[in-house]
Amino acid sequence: MNNMEIAEYDETGWQQNRTKPEGEDEEMPEDNPQETIRECLEKFLTPDYIMEPGIFTQLKRYFQSGGSPEEVIMMLSENYKAVAQMANLLAEWLILAGVKVTDVQAMVENHLKDMILKTFDPKKADTIFTEEGETPDWLTEMIDHPTWRSLIYRLAEEYPDCLMLNFTIKLISDAGFQSEITSISTAAQQIEVFSRVLKTSIAKFLSNPEDIQGAIQECARMVCHGQHTYVYSQVLIQVLSQEQKGGFNMKRLAQEITKYALQNNQNVTPITMALNGSAAYPQACQALSSMLSRNTLNPADITVLYRNYSGPDPPPIDLIRNPQFLELLVDSLFKAGVKINPEHKPKYIYLLAYAASVVDTPAKKRPLAERVLNKDELKNTTQAVEKVHAICNVNKGSTELIAELQTLYNCIKYPVVGVGVIRWIENTVTEPSYFKLSTDSCPTHLAILDEVAAVHPTLHQQILSLLIRLFESKQDELEILVQLEMKKMLLDRMVNLLTRGCVVPVVKYIKQCWGKGDTDVSLIRYFVTEVLETITHPYSPEFVLLFLPMVENEEITGTMRGEGDNDPVSEFIGLFFHFYLLTFNKNFKLFHFSSMSTFSALQGSLHHCIIGNI
Repeated sequence: MNNMEIAEYDETGWQQNRTKPEGEDEEMPEDNPQETIRECLEKFLTPDYIMEPGIFTQLKRYFQSGGSPEEVIMMLSENYKAVAQMANLLAEWLILAGVKVTDVQAMVENHLKDMILKTFDPKKADTIFTEEGETPDWLTEMIDHPTWRSLIYRLAEEYPDCLMLNFTIKLISDAGFQSEITSISTAAQQIEVFSRVLKTSIAKFLSNPEDIQGAIQECARMVCHGQHTYVYSQVLIQVLSQEQKGGFNMKRLAQEITKYALQNNQNVTPITMALNGSAAYPQACQALSSMLSRNTLNPADITVLYRNYSGPDPPPIDLIRNPQFLELLVDSLFKAGVKINPEHKPKYIYLLAYAASVVDTPAKKRPLAERVLNKDELKNTTQAVEKVHAICNVNKGSTELIAELQTLYNCIKYPVVGVGVIRWIENTVTEPSYFKLSTDSCPTHLAILDEVAAVHPTLHQQILSLLIRLFESKQDELEILVQLEMKKMLLDRMVNLLTRGCVVPVVKYIKQCWGKGDTDVSLIRYFVTEVLETITHPYSPEFVLLFLPMVENEEITGTMRGEGDNDPVSEFIGLFFHFYLLTFNKNFKLFHFSSMSTFSALQGSLHHCIIGNI
């Protein structure tokens, strides 16, 4: 051993070099030496006790109490079973037999994890800190390894009151691994840990527009773990929503979290009302709270809100821009067959149009009464909602709707009407008998949906969700061929959505259908054919990564390939090669070709590029 190793051994083992406070004896004798010897001997009799980390401490107690060296040597040697050494030997044999080192390591670690999960005692774990008085070095080393961090997460889930585990979770968070803490109950035990996990979740929401719904669901699930996490998070998000940069994103996140809580039957209405500043308007606050808590509208409370918002000094518009309240208004006005008292119907329409069209600019350094209200769009929006409501509130067949198409198309340009039309179509086409009674190649309702997709890009996700729901619905009453034709018609709607800019979500869904293997390959082929006939270069790398595997699959596009290279498949691959391999050859490593036909097509494209001096 060198000097450094000796110093480390002395310090961690016998601790002979530590400075003792003045007045402290060099050796503190035990009160009852015989009892101490008996306790030590009991421990020495346990198998492999010589391998325990506390062996030096117990030996010191034993010798200080007058224990016999010969006796302890005999006990430790006779009870030495060499379990750890045998495990190392078996691991070496497995490696010599040809098993990968990583696989052997995984076997050992997984077995240790199972043993720890079976035998873990939280009370004994808590004594680690009382005995050592500081964070053990081995615990700090453990959190550097993903395997043992995952073990800590599982144990913390089972034993939320264990102080040692909670402290370890904080160590993991301090080390920068908070993104791994997916267990909400684990993160919610400590405000520091929860704050870091919440920050990571919000950052993911802001930086991943491609998977915004997934980020929202993950964040909402964490925030809605408990009342304390909900209040803390919503207050924090409410403060962030006041910022000029990104404030609207945070406001949307707060609304999505509220929506998630309501879907899970959590009554968060009092918290929502406390955060939106409604206390200054007690009448409006009471009316809105009454409807939100019962999740239903009633004419008396609607009348109170109407009177407040049609007066000279209306409450802030954010009060009625509550997602739950807007959902109730849209359902009451656009669901077919919903009856509203004719006397109160204009009030429902006015409140929805007011919430959708009025721009409420708060005053800065002025009394709130002097804030600026822009109502330029209110009248036209009210008229549009009223006209479309009159159409949607009556069950009309496709033939009758044709006469109303011009009115619908003129009014759909208002976003709130677009939302209402989607809700009306959803309730109509999801009726079990709808496609059974429909004889059109493209039902009028779904043709109207195409128009909404053309006018409102922000509603693409809602439209795609409805199309997916119809595509996956069971239509057992229809014949097999009729079912295939219906699904092709829905694929046409998805292709139309793709041409309007909703590219990646549509292609990603079809690729998932292909990957699951539960969709007829003829439908995948139909979609690929329609897309190839519709699109043109340049293609984004993300689109190519999703679409190229389906194009190069022989089962999907084998019948579409010709002897030359003038077919759509070869043209797509050729254009991809020209624009992404010649121009951006650094991206070549991103793509993997699973068939020789793709490689051959690329060779043909290269030949034409050379011949054409491109």
